[in-house]
Amino acid sequence: MAAPEKHDGASDPINAENHRRAVRALALALAVVVGVLVGAAIAALRADQTDNGFLAWFCLTLPLGVAALVYGRRAETRVVEVDGPLADEQRAHLARRISVGGVTLASLLVFGLAVWTSWDGLVDVANTFFSWSHISSVLGLEKNAAEPLEFGVVRDAFMLNVLVFIIAEVFVLALGLVVALARRLPGRAAAPLRWLAVAYVDVFRGLPAIVTIYLIVFGLPLTGLPIIEDSADIDFDFLGVHFDQAVVLGILAITLVYGAYVAEVYRAGIESIHWSQRAAARGLGLSEAQSMRHVVVPQAVRRVIPPLMNDFIGLQKDTALLNVAGILEGFNVARNNASNTFNLSAVTGLGLCFLIITIPQTRIVDYLARRDQRRMEGGNRMLITTGRPGAPTAAPVSTGGLPG
Repeated sequence: MAAPEKHDGASDPINAENHRRAVRALALALAVVVGVLVGAAIAALRADQTDNGFLAWFCLTLPLGVAALVYGRRAETRVVEVDGPLADEQRAHLARRISVGGVTLASLLVFGLAVWTSWDGLVDVANTFFSWSHISSVLGLEKNAAEPLEFGVVRDAFMLNVLVFIIAEVFVLALGLVVALARRLPGRAAAPLRWLAVAYVDVFRGLPAIVTIYLIVFGLPLTGLPIIEDSADIDFDFLGVHFDQAVVLGILAITLVYGAYVAEVYRAGIESIHWSQRAAARGLGLSEAQSMRHVVVPQAVRRVIPPLMNDFIGLQKDTALLNVAGILEGFNVARNNASNTFNLSAVTGLGLCFLIITIPQTRIVDYLARRDQRRMEGGNRMLITTGRPGAPTAAPVSTGGLPG
């Protein structure tokens, strides 16, 4: 079949309108580019002046460029839809490309001129937040002759954050699993335990972490409970970090807060296991507890590792909330240093310490999520392959270490 002929002119009303639309789109695109270039010339001529009012010119050309881009795209679509003249199609396509160039050029000029006119302020920002002499000094990388007493103070205090995170993580894993299993206990006799688990999760997920830390660290010592009074004698150093009653109660508060979140993660993983897994385990003669231990929980834990890692990243960051209890962890020490030096670079150094720990954890979460996705896709491909007549049978599914 022969290709449809291209119209050689604006012989009908539709082609005439598309021709005018393509010409208008091209003219608008060229006007935007000319306007950006004129503004750049004006900015160059006023380079010795301090005001930056000419930036408004570029802020105006940006929406005009976007409008030219949309109009050019619409004109090109209309010409193509009716199979209009090739010249009009090329003209509309050229208008769209010029509009893209105008928008890009205007954006780059706005950014560059904004940086140029604010350079003195940006230098002050760099000195206030990113002074390498302060950062290297508080992190113990390089001594500052002007402030010899601040050498390594933030680094040493940050070790408390790390130890609190590690200790709390161990307790959170255990507490969350116990609470999740308590919510799954069957029978009327276990109803009080289920209600207690639900109440715990609702309360500590609803309270802000900073409120929980404040209440536990400052409130429990006022109660006169024997175990709390005995903890007042806690005073020892571990790996160069000092532990006292406030630190121990801070770990308890963080454990209670994140235990509620992790319990829900565990519960979601347990409920994601198909009921047939438990039924098969019971059919093999395992009790309810053995079914959970050997079949359900191992599979559930593998499924929830990525969300658990996300919770632990949040736990690592929330150790900085211990500053509300007056504990000399990393943020408190960095804040005191910033107050004494009128420079916030120490807090920036603390932020770098957190990033050094949390970014690798984030990459691990991404890797685990991709591995889990590949495993699921591989299982689906196996099911599809074994479903064909004459295909080999699938390997038996692991039951998590069940006998037989």
